[in-house]
Amino acid sequence: MTGYPDIAALDADLIECRACPRLVRWREQVAAEKRAAFRDWTYWGRPVPGFGPTDASLVIVGLAPAAHGANRTGRMFTGDRSGDFLYAALYEVGLANQPTAARLGDGLELFGTRITSPVHCAPPANKPTPAERDTCRHWLVSELDLLLPTLRTIVVLGGFGWQALLPVLAGAGWTIPTPRPKFGHGTHVVLEGPTPLHLYGCYHVSQQNTFTGRLTPAMLEDLLRTAGRTAGILPDGHPARRPS
Repeated sequence: MTGYPDIAALDADLIECRACPRLVRWREQVAAEKRAAFRDWTYWGRPVPGFGPTDASLVIVGLAPAAHGANRTGRMFTGDRSGDFLYAALYEVGLANQPTAARLGDGLELFGTRITSPVHCAPPANKPTPAERDTCRHWLVSELDLLLPTLRTIVVLGGFGWQALLPVLAGAGWTIPTPRPKFGHGTHVVLEGPTPLHLYGCYHVSQQNTFTGRLTPAMLEDLLRTAGRTAGILPDGHPARRPS
């Protein structure tokens, strides 16, 4: 069980974390040097907390903040092309109020959906080490524990997030099948535990996948629409683009 009374308290501690020296050095170096296109920005340069309602029934788990995306803006998947792809799909299926995410305070809201990651600091080359993943694990454990009363569905973006999440779910009381389910786009597993939990695999929204067509908008929208239904946010047969 988490020692935090709510997610706000959790996030207040999370953004002060300095547990991984390599990640601290990198996130702060990037924030100081900046990219030329963002030289007028004051980079966030700290751990990035989850984003979305604290009573979400659908959670999307990514990998880690991007150096000039969330590490700059302070919000998950905000300010880079991966986020543009993800939020456009969330809007299209009715899980967000707008298709774009530019910065904190831009009016973006998610409906019944929260986005988080197994690593909360931007890593060099977008590759956290296994040790960094494991050091960061307790934040995800606490976040999911606080979401437990409403949590029904998780969408995992990419194999790294899948491998990071399974031990977290096992530790929280869900039964992981043997052999362990392998990651794949469209993989769907229902886990028994504190409550039945739908777990979906989805290719990551990185440019490596979206620019090559490995992950298309239609593929992502179809999966998010299905996940939104199992989470109870979107009704079965939901034809609308977004809630009215």
